[in-house]
Amino acid sequence: MDIRKLQRVIVDALEDVKAIDIRVFNSTGITELFDRVVIASGTSNRQTKALAASVRDRVKAAGGQVVSVEGADTGEWVLVDLGDAVVHVMQPAIRAYYNLEEIWGAKPVTLKGREDEHAEPVRKTVRKTTARKAPAPAKPRATKSASTAK
Repeated sequence: MDIRKLQRVIVDALEDVKAIDIRVFNSTGITELFDRVVIASGTSNRQTKALAASVRDRVKAAGGQVVSVEGADTGEWVLVDLGDAVVHVMQPAIRAYYNLEEIWGAKPVTLKGREDEHAEPVRKTVRKTTARKAPAPAKPRATKSASTAK
């Protein structure tokens, strides 16, 4: 299967199950083992398993080969090896810890034929729901009180 068609099938399968922050990288200059690395996040073990299963099923239906699927038992990080492409489906905390974009992110791939084709590589970002610190209360101005003015 052509690598462009394969990456399109992968991204479509991930989008169908609402993957978060999908990134596609060209790894041809980095390794000879595969041509694309796809990284995406899911919000729970159940979703990461469903994302990996969606990729596996859609690639098979399109006539592609699935070499193996690893990590589907726990669902924190599921790797789908498709021969010419490797798909990492991770939970956000695991993804942040391992930071695979630092390793593979030298050559992001822009997918053509999208409504948002002038945008960066396929990205679906979710706002982080971290608690923000409340601003510190203002310090009272130093004034002379009746007890200190003796």
